[in-house]
Parts: sequence; C-alpha cells; structure tokens
Amino acid sequence: MNLTQLFDNSLRGRRDQPGLEFQAASGGVERLTFGELEQRANRAAGVLRARGFARGDRLCLYLANSVEMIELFLACTRLGVIFVPINILYREREVRHIVEDADPRALIADGAVPHPGDVWQLSEFRAAAKRHDASRLAEPLDGDDPAAIIYTSGTTGTSKGAILTHNNFASNGISLASCWQFSEDDRLLLGLPLFHVHGLANGLHCWLASGCTLRLLERFEHQKAASLFLDFRPTVFFGVPTMYVRLLDLAPETSGEIGSSIRLFVSGSAPLPAQTLEDFQQRFGHRILERYGMTETLMNIGNPYFDQRRAGTVGLPLPGVSVEIRDPEGQPVGSDTEGELYVRGPNVFAGYWKKPDATAAAFSKAFFRTGDMGVRSADGYYTLRGRASDLIISGGYNIYPREIEEFLLEQPGVAECAVAASADRVRGEIPVAYVVANGEFDAARLEDACRKELASFKVPRAFVRVESLPRTALGKVQKHLLPRPD
Repeated sequence: MNLTQLFDNSLRGRRDQPGLEFQAASGGVERLTFGELEQRANRAAGVLRARGFARGDRLCLYLANSVEMIELFLACTRLGVIFVPINILYREREVRHIVEDADPRALIADGAVPHPGDVWQLSEFRAAAKRHDASRLAEPLDGDDPAAIIYTSGTTGTSKGAILTHNNFASNGISLASCWQFSEDDRLLLGLPLFHVHGLANGLHCWLASGCTLRLLERFEHQKAASLFLDFRPTVFFGVPTMYVRLLDLAPETSGEIGSSIRLFVSGSAPLPAQTLEDFQQRFGHRILERYGMTETLMNIGNPYFDQRRAGTVGLPLPGVSVEIRDPEGQPVGSDTEGELYVRGPNVFAGYWKKPDATAAAFSKAFFRTGDMGVRSADGYYTLRGRASDLIISGGYNIYPREIEEFLLEQPGVAECAVAASADRVRGEIPVAYVVANGEFDAARLEDACRKELASFKVPRAFVRVESLPRTALGKVQKHLLPRPD
C-alpha cells in the first residue's frame, strides 16, 4: 500500500467531514473538508505534471507551514515525486548544499530565498493550481518507493539526505495513531514545522490516518497560546520541551481550563526535563507522553498511553520496532548497562541519498546505529544517557558543533575553536563557542558572521576566548573540560 491509498480513508472516505483548519500568524482561519483538500491535492498534482515532474524527480520546498505545503506533499506522494523540505531558518550556504545535493527539478519558496538559482514562487504555484482541473493523477507506487528526503546533519558536519519511503511514513503514522488512541473525533493542534519529521511524519500522518480534525499553525507563538487552545479546544497537542516550558507561564486558571478539554500532550525532538513533566502535570492535570525518534528512523520508542509514563525515560519500543543496546564492540548488553541504541523495523529509512558508504556504515546486521547512548530497565523502559556524538538539541532543532566550528575557522583571527552545549531553561541546550585567537578577538564580529551564514538556532549564544583547548594525548578536544560561560 502506498500513502495515497492510506490517505484515501480520510480524503475520500470522509470527504464531507471537517479536515483541516489553517491559522496564519497574521490572523484568520481557513477551513477545508477532506473532500476539498482532495480536490486541491489533485490540482497540485496536475500543476506538477504540467511542469514536467515525473516519478523519481525531487521537489524542494523552502516554505513555512501552509495549506499549500500539505497539498504539495499529497501531490508528490501521488506522482512518485520525492518531497524535499528545507528548514526555513537555513541560510545560503545551507540551502545551496541541499539544493545541489538533491538536484531538484524545482525549488518552491514564498518570497526571497537565500539561493542564487531559479526559484518557483509560491504565488505562481497558487495561480496555476486555481486554473487547473481537479482530476486525479496517480502513479502505481508501492511501499518501498521513496516519498521524501529529509536532510539531517552528520557528526562530521556534512548534511546527508535520509530517504524515507511510503512504508516508513505509513508504518509510523498507523503505529502512533493506534498507540495514542486517535479517532476521527479528535482535534489535533499542530504548531510544529512541516520541514521537520516531528510535524510531517507524526502530525500529518496521525491526522490523515485517523481522519481527525487538524488545526495547523504557521508557527507556534507562546504569546498566543492561551487563545489558540481555548478557541480550538484540541484533544491532542504535539510539542517540543521548549513549548511546554512556555506553557507553564500561563495563569493557573487558564492551564486548568486547557487541561479540561484535552486528553493527550506529546513531547519529543529533545529531552524533556523531569521537573517540567512534574510541574506540567500539577498545572494542567496531564502527564506529558515523551517519546524518542530521529530523522532516519521516525519514531522508535514511546511511553505508553495507558500505563506508567516515567519521568526521564522515553518508554517502550513501538509496534514492529526492535531495539538493542550494544557495547563498543557491537555486542548486546543486559539490563541497566549503558550502551549505544540500535534499532530495526519498518520505520527505519532506506539509506542516505547518494551516499552508499555512509549508508553501509550506519547499519550493523540490519540494525541502524542511532549514535544515542542509553540503558534498558529490567521491565523494558529505555532511558537515554546522552549522545555518542556531540549533538546539541536546542528547542527541538539538531545542531552539530562540527558545522559551526568549520565555519568559525574560516573567520579571520580564529586559530582554533570548539562548540559545546550549555544548559538553558527554555531551549534545553544552547551552543557556546570557545575560540583560540591568533589576532584580535571580536565576539560581536563573529556573531554577526554566524547570523549571516547560519540558521538562527545554530548561532552560538556566547563566544568565549580561551588560551588553548583542552586535548587528550591523541589531540581530541575534551569539551567537558571547557570553562562554562558566565
């Protein structure tokens, strides 16, 4: 079964039911039935076909959340076109790398885009879609066909495209919708970006697999959170820890009212502090369900819906997912012994785009090496201990220090540098740069250079001058010995 056939349960089977509400940051709500969304997806597919798109072509999108982004995803899944979303916070060097690597037939953007090549404006697509007929176009695809390429930086700083198939998305969506008890009576509030698998693979697929009503936000704004929750009255909310920290700022009476109409809060993309979990339960009357996934595997593990949701743990393997914890030699270890998590299942990606060597290195006996360290309790709950790499997760976004370090080393006056995580109440972690200067040290100039070339969440929040970097005898930087910023 391909995704179009799965989504037909909602788009055709519930054509007259409310399906999508879209709330732009500028205000106002657009509402569509599933049948209306089906017609718009058909027109989008027709526009792509008329522009010359064929099975296997790539379509890059540099867009904020919008109805059109959903239409284009649905259109791509029908034609066998590979959907390639790009983080809208990325700057020219980041966008250029993805576009050059994916080699798309077109890049769609809304307004200015930090890319010198040909750009298909969203306004042009909208105009063409309005003129096109709504007859359905569909290729005879199967579950192993690629549906999307999502780029995720590697520990070397080289951004790699993870190929996600129709089966990957379908198994993930069906599993989550079942485990989290989704039904067509649910109302899902989603402010997560669709260029990220949390919003795309979890949010959209739980919605379309269950036939519930989705309100998609252009972006989550904590200043408007109270009015959004009280207006839409969601039964389910997907968020990252930063959002839950912000929600704790709401007045107690507002928290209680929001909690009275909702049944499930889910958190992912970054570790949820145990104190946030406990404070949230006290204020909202709900215990957040924390789960664990990654771009290459979608969701792997989650706390149970009905059973105990343990603070600090990510829960139990999801249906069809096998998890092993192995030692440095690749041998499985027993309970309560730390090691690296390896996973296997229908959720695991098909490989890295045009990188066979990286794909081969990422697997061991059909298991994917996650690079995350953890332990398994005697009764099966998994707890993450950190990352084998130096990955920083800030507000749900992955930051790989090597990428920032390489950029800083290009700047005048920087002899050596290291980027490490510093704890932050709101974002969980933030990047801090430690610089050995061989000339004038100007922190403001370095910050300005980063802001021009890197996504905002990658910009170090502090630049600390040090005389030298602590290293092992073999020359590896010992980041845990770096001084903490004031």
